[in-house]
Amino acid sequence: MMNAWIQAADSALRTLWAEPRASRSNPAAGVAELTLSEAERRLSGALMRVNHVGEVCAQALYTGQALACQNPALRAKLTEASREETDHLAWTRQRLHALNDRPSLLNPVWYAGAFAIGFAAGKVGGDRVSLGFVVETERQVEAHLQSHMDALPAADTASRAIVQAMKADEMAHAQMAQEAGAVPLPVPVKSLMQVAAKVMTTVAHRV
Repeated sequence: MMNAWIQAADSALRTLWAEPRASRSNPAAGVAELTLSEAERRLSGALMRVNHVGEVCAQALYTGQALACQNPALRAKLTEASREETDHLAWTRQRLHALNDRPSLLNPVWYAGAFAIGFAAGKVGGDRVSLGFVVETERQVEAHLQSHMDALPAADTASRAIVQAMKADEMAHAQMAQEAGAVPLPVPVKSLMQVAAKVMTTVAHRV
């Protein structure tokens, strides 16, 4: 158990302070860069910062759930999903650099909150409830990414390519959790998750 906690701590340090490395090519690679106005650049930067925060939270959520999980096969699936989310973390970070913008200053706070939720879901509710959190989280993220597709400047083809690829992966993660035996979460829990996500995205848009 001590080794598992050490690995979880290592994951947190890598997510928050190391330069993430993607295992897949950045979807923005080879996409023709169009000129953005200063207002468009700032908007894209804010939206991609929010997306980067989402990937920080995804790393924390999956790490917490894997730590609490007692099923080795399910733990492997959660770990694999986490690796794919690392690609998203790297892509959004690279896009922030390209837009001359920065990650959220509150990333450690977002990480701690998401980790606590993931670990508690696994410990208190068990694997099927934990998977229910995955399904609901990924569905909310998918809707959030679609809203960003609508909000991103039309000229920002690079950010759009990244968001589209992320959206496809989130749909696959939700499907994985559903097939693994997820149970639907109560409506009040879903509503609370939506409120928490709204607070995070609103704050991260600026800070």
